[in-house]
Amino acid sequence: MTAVGIANTTLNETVTARATGSYVQNPSGSASFTQYTGCSAPGKSASVSKKVCSPIGITACGISTTGFSAAMNQLTFGAPLGSGAGDACGRCFALTGTKDPFSPSFAGPFKTIVAKVTDLCPAASNPEWCAQTTADPENQNGETIHFDICEDTGGASAFFPSGHDALLGTYTEVSCSEWSGSDGSPEFSGACLAGETAGFWPSVGCGNKGGYYDARSNGVINHTGHQEMLPAVLLRYAYALTG
Repeated sequence: MTAVGIANTTLNETVTARATGSYVQNPSGSASFTQYTGCSAPGKSASVSKKVCSPIGITACGISTTGFSAAMNQLTFGAPLGSGAGDACGRCFALTGTKDPFSPSFAGPFKTIVAKVTDLCPAASNPEWCAQTTADPENQNGETIHFDICEDTGGASAFFPSGHDALLGTYTEVSCSEWSGSDGSPEFSGACLAGETAGFWPSVGCGNKGGYYDARSNGVINHTGHQEMLPAVLLRYAYALTG
């Protein structure tokens, strides 16, 4: 069994899928946006020159796509690192940029794309954008929701203006009939994109698992607000992925 399979088996045996739990999952609102690579196909070797959410080429939802795709921050994705698909998996969102936080005078033009969530932006390796918690629900740019848009499937180039690699803006959950692309084959047991046919949040698709990961203490905060330490095997797996 691969490391991914071991991690999913170990944690999924001890967690319960939930609709919301400790997670913050709303069908629309404001968000921040960045881009990453290593997200287009199972087994793809990721570039080491750019930020990577899936360093070994396997998406957290377990199914890659050919259309525009994105990772979401852990507090919204619905599963901690190494536990498989969260309830965000398979959901489609219209993403619109409105502002560059590092170039406030930039007035656009900005664009809107529809992307499907297939991956997790881990809190531990992305403290600026993806380390939101229920106690501290905003990232360093003031947003609770973050989308890391996949470069490999073309979403990043379609969304970001030239020379602007991070934006703030809005998101709205939409029917995946508005998304253009196709799903690949499952990459591991428990792979899920059920959000693509579920109702909008708070309806349940893949379901949430565990709680959000607190990178500061190597623990998972469960739905009751109590901390649960991750098993050593999962910590080794998480550290291997986040470098």
